[in-house]
Amino acid sequence: MQSLQVHNSYTRQKELFTSIVPGYVGMYVCGPTVSGESHLGHARPFITFDVIYRYLMHLGNKVRYVRNITDAGHFEEEGREAEDKISKKATIEKLEPMELVQKYTNLFHWAMRKFNNLEPSIEPTATGHIVEQIEMIKKIIHERYAYETNGSVYFDVKKYAEHYPYGKLSGRILDDLLETSRELENQHEKRNRQDFALWKAAPPEHIMRWESPWGEGFPGWHIECSAMSTKYLGDQFDIHGGGMDLLFPHHESEIAQSTVCNHKVPARYWLHNNMITINGKKMGKSYNNVIKLTELFSGDHPLLSQPFSPMTIRFFILQTHYRSTLDFSNEALQAAEKGLKRLWEAYKNLQKLERPVDDNAAAIDNNLETKIAKLLHDLDEFMNDDFNTAKVLANMFEIVPIINAIRDGHISASSISEETLQLMKKYFSTYLENILGLRDENAAELTKLNGVLDLLVEIRKEARTRKDYATSDKIRNQLQQLGILMKDEKDGKMSYGFE
Repeated sequence: MQSLQVHNSYTRQKELFTSIVPGYVGMYVCGPTVSGESHLGHARPFITFDVIYRYLMHLGNKVRYVRNITDAGHFEEEGREAEDKISKKATIEKLEPMELVQKYTNLFHWAMRKFNNLEPSIEPTATGHIVEQIEMIKKIIHERYAYETNGSVYFDVKKYAEHYPYGKLSGRILDDLLETSRELENQHEKRNRQDFALWKAAPPEHIMRWESPWGEGFPGWHIECSAMSTKYLGDQFDIHGGGMDLLFPHHESEIAQSTVCNHKVPARYWLHNNMITINGKKMGKSYNNVIKLTELFSGDHPLLSQPFSPMTIRFFILQTHYRSTLDFSNEALQAAEKGLKRLWEAYKNLQKLERPVDDNAAAIDNNLETKIAKLLHDLDEFMNDDFNTAKVLANMFEIVPIINAIRDGHISASSISEETLQLMKKYFSTYLENILGLRDENAAELTKLNGVLDLLVEIRKEARTRKDYATSDKIRNQLQQLGILMKDEKDGKMSYGFE
């Protein structure tokens, strides 16, 4: 089996993955800005890096997965430079900024649980690491790569580029940036147009503000990730991940800041997932085609004909390699829903298959055995080839007809050895549930329903003990209207069933 190869955005080539400390992997992924609801575009990076996290652990690594929460200071370098998304949205919703942050952080966590994403090892917040950010800014000033103007601090990109390869990650050329930089607010404070803010002086109306050596203000967008990744993963770590939209300016700026402070590029491997388009168009508010995750789950959006389950969305995302553009449409999600149902039904059928004990080895079909073995072992090869979940799923679908044919008797269960049957069960379980992170949503919902029904049985028992027959009958009758039959047994026990 080949070793894990990953596409490194920093070198623009596929490389053999080796961690700094064998058996241990440090991974930092840029998390959400919790100024609003997460949408379909946000689902892709977090599902992608959840699978990468799972696979790295599957390979036997101990992984420290750090995913931050941006809850302050995220103003856009390409827009109104002093505008803080959190403060602006808090004013609109008439909430305290941290009240708004908590609301959308909770909503983000709820969505991640729905997607069956594992929790990161550490989830630091920008507001919880103001001290670390200030200390890093002080160090950059000491190294003479930043300067203070009117209470704001800017990173000197031009000076940095004289000593380091600025633009290596994104492919941006400094001279081009000088020509294309737009006139933004407070540009007069900068030495060069392309300089970015490390700290911004807070105007009187700005709600979120902290004391600093340069006066009251708030941190720039990029410095938070440099400070938190350094604190929890060290001067250099293994993997830095995020969406392709973060290549520039965010990750390019992170590299510059961390290189000045720690004298090395912060991560050895930079992994970026591609974008989601909707019916061939870029997703964005200007196109009126942004779909929130709550809208996907409820079906309450003009582009959707029905609700789609979290597992359908997860499966849809994993059907395409993470570095390829993923085009969303209602029809594509419907196809994913059918595909997932077919695959999961085959998985359940596989779990029930048994090979007759008394059949002899002469009945085994060697060609079929060889075919199944290759399809299974290729799953490892595909995942080791830059986490190619699309090819993994394609191979699993090739095995589905074999499983169904054995179930239906079109292929004898004696055609494959017990070893191959157990290997199929092991691979399907490992890949579908442990690595791809899919789960049987119907089984989960049924477990919840049974819990509710058990509770109603207890309430009805207590009502009958109190001779409150009106409540007892009401529970039984209303459940019957829903197609659930509750029966009273002779020994005083109660049972329920479905029509």
